[in-house]
Parts: sequence; structure tokens; C-alpha cells
Amino acid sequence: MVNLALLVGLLAWVATAVSAFDYGDALDKSLLFFEAQRSGKLPVNQLIKWRGDSGLYDGYSQGVNLVGGYYDAGDHVKFGLPMAYTVTMLSWAATDFRNEMVSLNQMGHNLEAIKWGTDYFIKAHPQPYVLWGQIGDGESDHCCWERAEDMTTSRMGYKLDPEHPGSDLAGETAAALAAASLAFKPYNSSYSGLLLVHAKQIFSFANRFRGFYDDSIQSAAKFYASSGYSDELLWAAAWLYRATNDEYYLKYVVDNAVSLGGTGWAVREFSWDNKYAGVQILLTKVLLDGAGGAYTETLKQYQAKADYFTCACLQKNDGYNVAMTPGGLLYVREWNNMQYAASAAFLMAVYSDYLVKANGVIKCPEAQVLPQDLLNFAKSQADYILGKNPRSLSYLVGYGQNYPIHVHHRGSSIASKSVLHSVVGCVEGFESWYKRVEPDPNVIYGALVGGPNNKDEFLDDRSNYEQTEPTISGTAPLVGLFCKLQAVSGNSGYHQGLPKPPQGSTPEYTSVPKPQSEIPVEFFHSITNTWTVGKDTYYRHKVIIKNKSQKPITYLKLYIENLTGSVWGISPTQQKNIYELPQWLKVLNPGSDCTFVYIQGGAQAKISIQSYH
Repeated sequence: MVNLALLVGLLAWVATAVSAFDYGDALDKSLLFFEAQRSGKLPVNQLIKWRGDSGLYDGYSQGVNLVGGYYDAGDHVKFGLPMAYTVTMLSWAATDFRNEMVSLNQMGHNLEAIKWGTDYFIKAHPQPYVLWGQIGDGESDHCCWERAEDMTTSRMGYKLDPEHPGSDLAGETAAALAAASLAFKPYNSSYSGLLLVHAKQIFSFANRFRGFYDDSIQSAAKFYASSGYSDELLWAAAWLYRATNDEYYLKYVVDNAVSLGGTGWAVREFSWDNKYAGVQILLTKVLLDGAGGAYTETLKQYQAKADYFTCACLQKNDGYNVAMTPGGLLYVREWNNMQYAASAAFLMAVYSDYLVKANGVIKCPEAQVLPQDLLNFAKSQADYILGKNPRSLSYLVGYGQNYPIHVHHRGSSIASKSVLHSVVGCVEGFESWYKRVEPDPNVIYGALVGGPNNKDEFLDDRSNYEQTEPTISGTAPLVGLFCKLQAVSGNSGYHQGLPKPPQGSTPEYTSVPKPQSEIPVEFFHSITNTWTVGKDTYYRHKVIIKNKSQKPITYLKLYIENLTGSVWGISPTQQKNIYELPQWLKVLNPGSDCTFVYIQGGAQAKISIQSYH
């Protein structure tokens, strides 16, 4: 009877553990946060209706179009370093957890979030050695409490160039674009190729002209000061190797392993500022995949540092561990600590996958660690975030029934323009809205607030910005983390997707992109030449159309969006944006291909099939 009772109790505990948190719902909410942080002209399928267009003239006074991108936190500055890190994290999730994300019907939503950032980075990189790194000034911005739609503060742009280098910011941007090229590769090869062109150029800029970005953009120093750029150079090279399989980049991380600290630094933090743990785990994957070759010995040194970080997180590092709160949350620093727990948990989920596929284990000083131990740790941090903590509070806004309602966020705390049509001025915002004791009028779904102190204590107060302000770099790692946990939680499979906005409207969702393997024609897009005229960069795009089916294709028509330049090799029809193959090419036989070329500046054209027989 005792054994039976124990068995019943154990089964009840397992059932509770499996169903305690809906990670799919948490994933939905997390993706919504990026809509709330959008700058620029919002799309028609925008779900967060309390937001409106903003920053529509960013860069114009300086002769460049810098509209778009993301506001970093509860303010309206577009800081390049955390924005790029955010895109890297979202792209890593889309790449390593692709199957899980597709099964949950979230790949399309994640790619939209990534593209909102990468489209901005393309604009911010108008020349090979020029990168615009910031829009807005934190000092003046923080003196105002107003909606993004009412902004009256400075929208000055700040750029990097050979005379004003920033290897940390440029390196992270290169990493983001390289990672994003991997995320888009199965769905939009032309866009993936364009991202890779920019990634390579920006990495070359970062490596050739070295320096701290906050020496060049001094207004960033008070808000996102850089501790160094060596990690970002390795980080960018590691992602470029994964995206291109070009040995040059693998050789770079090996040759510079010592001088840039890749095999020297044993760290207990992974964040927008410190990428060493990410570099070390990313390069450990090369080793575990059996692709180390002549570089194996150096990659093993990277692996040793990856294992140090892992053991420190799991509290098995012979005393050299990451600190933890009594309630079980990783604790790195006082200001916005939750972001460090989220990023570490994401890394553990990723590393767990790598170890599973290689049938590997980690030998920590205090114990041997299995891949499942890493995933269990990641889950413990996710569960703390969602409510398994001493306060029984969800630190992810909008998830569950008990979450912060006085978030340090301008847009969330002021009634939307659809409700309050008049402009809310700089000072009026502080007097009428910042000091309000009532809950925020707009729920900012998916915002991961700064979180509790080292004693698990938390004060839900708008003025307590260290604990109640969310950041895009804090929420970004949660997308991959929740995706993985939902897939293994026992509730895996198709998820309904993003929730309806609070206003009750039901806009159409963007469907998950269809992989190229499901259509009979494949497009191979490459950029064969680039050149700069004045401030504008132009690209020569070569597109190969290949029939990969077993049947001949006739009457093929293409739908091409955003084509602004000249095109050769296909013919326009009387229908707008519709093109057909030349008259002499009646049939595209199985396995055969044809080519066309176009030249234009800015973003690439979007090519899809209109019809065929």
C-alpha cells in the first residue's frame, strides 16, 4: 500500500509538472512584445492596436532613411547593440529550433520579428564601412514621459565609420545578419543572400577598424556601455562560419582564440554585452558535429570554457558558480537581472540539444552532467519567470493572472491615441501618467521585466525601473526557450498562434512560410557585384530558376515585389508585377534552369510563383 501511495503521488507530481505552465502561451506573448516595440510605419496586420506609427522621419535630417527598427526598452531610443543582439537571439531560435517552431505555427511570426530588425540594419549600412548605430539621445529621452507617437525629443542619428569605429556594435550587427540569413534560408533565399552580403561587409569593417563603439557614440555609454569588442569579433566570425561554411571564418576564431580571449575567458554571464559563452557553445557544436578537422585542439579549448559556464549555471563548478536567489533564480547583477537568467536558460537549452545529437555529457568538477540536466535547469529558470517563485508572480507581463501592472514603459502607461486623441506632452506625461497608481491602461504582453533582487523581493512600481522596465534583449532569448520547452512539455504539436489583441479585433495572421521543398521551382539568388555611387549602394542580383520537379513546366509566371531597377532575362506582362519567361523559352524541363538579372539599390526584390502549368 505504501508503494502504491508513493506511485500515485509520483504520478500526480509528474502530471502537475507537465501541465503547470503553458509555454506555448508564453511564446505567443513573447512575440507580441516585439510588436509593441516597433518603430516606424506599422503594418496592417499589427496586433498591438494601442501602438501607432512613430519615428517616421528618423535619419532624414542627416540624409539617410533610418525609419524602422526597435525601441530598446521603456523609452524611445534605438540603441544598435541590444537591438542587434535581440535579432541574433531570435534568429538562433529560428535556426536551431526550426522544427519545433514550425510545429507550433510560430515560424512566420518569429521571422516577421527578425525582419523588422534586419530591414533596419540594411538601411543603417548604406556603405561598406558606414554603420548607423543609434537614433535618439538617452539623456533627453529620459527627461520626457510621452508616447512614441507624440515624440518631441531628439532623433539625432549616430554613425560608425573608419574615423569613428565600433567593433563591438559592428561585430554584433554582423552576427545578427549572419544568423538571420540562416533563419531565412529555407524560406527566402534571396533575402538570406542579401543579409549575408551585409554581414560580411560589416564584419570586415569591425575587424579592420577596431575600437569601442561607445567611444564613437558617447551618448550610449551611460546606457549600454561596452566591456570590450573581442567577444563580438569572435561571435560574428562564428556565425559567419555557420552561415557560409567558409573556412576563413573558422580559421579566424582559431587563430585569434588567445588574442581575443575566446579560449582564455571563463565567464558566468551571457548577455548583450558579453558573448563569450555564446561563442564557446557555438564553436563546441562544430567539434561535436565532427567538423573540427585541423582545428580540433583549439576547439576543445573553446569547449572547456563552454563547459565551465554550464557547470557554473548548474551549481556544480566547485564553488565558482553563478549566484542564485533563495528561490532558485540565477542572479548576475542588480539592474534588470532577469535578462541574464533568460539568456543563460536559452543557452542551456541549445547546448542540451547539441549534446543529445552527439551523445555527449559534461564532466563538471562536482558531477557528470547529462543533456537532460541542462534542459531541466533551463526549465527551472523559465518556470521561475512564469510564476514558480516565492511571490507566485509571473515576471512575463500578460502571462497568467498575476503579473506586474505598473511597468516602467511609456507606451504601456499612457492611454493610446485611439482613446486619448490629444497629444500627451513631455511634462504632462510625468504628472498625469507616470505617477498614477492605477494599472497600466495598455497591457504590454510578453514584456520580461527586470525582476526581483537577490532575495527574491520585487516592488511593482513604475518608478522602480531597475525591476519593472522590460527590454527587447531580455525577452528575445525567451522565444527559443519557450519554443523548446513547449515542444517537450507533453503538450507539443500545433499551437493556435498569437492571441487576439485586447481590443477584440481579429486581423489575419501571416501564415507560416512554405519551405522551398514544397514548390516545384527553386530560386537560387546570388549577388554578383556591388558598387557605391555617392551615398547609395547598388547590387547586381542573379536569380537562377530551376525546375526541381519530375514534370516539365510551361507558362511560368513570376510575381515580383519591390523591383525598382532594371531587369534582364524575363519579360513584363500587362499585369502589374507579373513577369514571364522569354518567348524562346517555352518549356522548363525537369532539372533544367534559366537565369535572369536585375540591378537596384536597397533591399532585394521579393520573388514568388504566380502561376504555371
